Amino acid sequence: MVVERGKIAEFAVATESDNPAYRGADAITPATFLTTAARWAPPGVRVDVGFERKRLLHGEQEYTFHAGPLKAGDVITAQERIVDRYSKPGKRGGEMQFATVVTEYRATDGTLVAEARATFIERAPR
Repeated sequence: MVVERGKIAEFAVATESDNPAYRGADAITPATFLTTAARWAPPGVRVDVGFERKRLLHGEQEYTFHAGPLKAGDVITAQERIVDRYSKPGKRGGEMQFATVVTEYRATDGTLVAEARATFIERAPR
């Protein structure tokens, strides 16, 4: 994924941010900008947690940056992996399923620049 200046500015507008750091030739990315990387992933490369989409919820989301914020012009690759699976009783009955996915973002030289940790939840069937 190429971190594009225009996409950074669009994300800032969508999140109603007027921070000048997100605009111009030296734009940096807002902390949650990496969420957009999943939208540009080619079909079949995202990890499948196996949950039924109509019962899927996005739980927690956390980002860790190892080299400061990404900036316009950076080129990164992403690799996802499931790091945890568990279940809990649902408050309305049944079992809720949880899956935690970590996505590593690396620079072209292989350096780990950021990580995203997301928890996905499948609600219990009614």
